[in-house]
Amino acid sequence: MKLSEKEANLFYKLNPALLFYVNTRLKIVKNIAEPQDFVDCPLEEKVRVRNALYENIGLIDSFVQDNPSGFSSEELEIVKSWKHFVSGTFYLVRFLTNYAVFLDTGDPPCVYGVLGIINSIDEKCGDSVPIMVNTFLLPFKGKIIYDGFLGFHNIYFGSGIRKNLNRSYQESKARFGIITSLPYSPKEAAQNDEEMLKFYLKNERNREYYWKDIRELALKSPENLTLYHQEMGKVHARRFKNELREMGFKNTWFAVLQGLIIASGSSKDHLQKNLDAVLPPGKAPHVYTFQLKK
Repeated sequence: MKLSEKEANLFYKLNPALLFYVNTRLKIVKNIAEPQDFVDCPLEEKVRVRNALYENIGLIDSFVQDNPSGFSSEELEIVKSWKHFVSGTFYLVRFLTNYAVFLDTGDPPCVYGVLGIINSIDEKCGDSVPIMVNTFLLPFKGKIIYDGFLGFHNIYFGSGIRKNLNRSYQESKARFGIITSLPYSPKEAAQNDEEMLKFYLKNERNREYYWKDIRELALKSPENLTLYHQEMGKVHARRFKNELREMGFKNTWFAVLQGLIIASGSSKDHLQKNLDAVLPPGKAPHVYTFQLKK
């Protein structure tokens, strides 16, 4: 969940040079004559300069044009990409294998997969989530990192807030996926109807919470309506299997439509013949079939 040593060294070559340039132009911190002076100054002063940079984002273009540190074209492209930063308050909600997951406070919210620089983010923050932080997210060689400065909020999250954050995380992940590169457009990354409908129907809690969205999405197209019936058929089949076993059924095929068993058969072919005999026109795609084994 962090950059390679080579990548981390590159970031700490580029970022201080940029911030030193910003300070030289805006004269925020006094007595900073060279980049190392900036590296050695207090954290609070560095944050002031960082904030000033992103309030005056055109300074990145000036830095690239002036190239005071003699960086290569590839290095300058990395710096230039930082104009696509994302800043604000985030909830750190997960530590996954490849990155930490940051949930923003936008509407709709988005989730970002973020790498640490020298240390992984869980080493820096601890593994107890959620955590509220302020930071700037930056693109870096096809990944997303934070800019080296994390502002923590010492807030305790009760069970209700935790549930809401988890719901927002799950919904955003279903809608847009986890964003792992910048720049990013929610419209471009939006998941298709199938993924959203499957998310809404995933469990009973989701089905109750998103029932209006489910209805709207299911009626949007014939394909969505078929998917709705198939997914709900799976839900009903799980319940029916237990009940049917208790009644002594085994090695039997069943067909479910709108929460009801409408046909059965000793084999799949037998079931299909029974369905063909009773099923109203146009309902076949909505029927979910399952086998009750021993």
